[in-house]
Amino acid sequence: MKIIADESVDFGIIKKLRENNFEVISISESNSGISDIEVLGISSKHKCLLNTEDKDFGELTYRLKLEHFGILVIRLNETIRDERINQSVQTIIQYFEELNMNFSVLNTTRLRIKRKITQ
Repeated sequence: MKIIADESVDFGIIKKLRENNFEVISISESNSGISDIEVLGISSKHKCLLNTEDKDFGELTYRLKLEHFGILVIRLNETIRDERINQSVQTIIQYFEELNMNFSVLNTTRLRIKRKITQ
């Protein structure tokens, strides 16, 4: 199970995902400073879920209609760091298959998955 972690993702989430046998390509480790469009391109190249805390990816995928293989936007800014890490990782573990190919937002009250329309 492979995931791309945008630079905005807390390294604690990356570390814990790796401990749970996910292959995580960390943009901050491999391609620091690249644009969001380039991050989305890497995710598309690898055909895997993009994990981010940057809401700009919604605009890239909906307004600009750029290809993606699943995006999870984590919106837990007000949550204590350890809880944010645990909630993010548990959500990815539990819903990994559903997150793929869809645009999803995790906030303090729920996980919203917007299904990708196939043509």
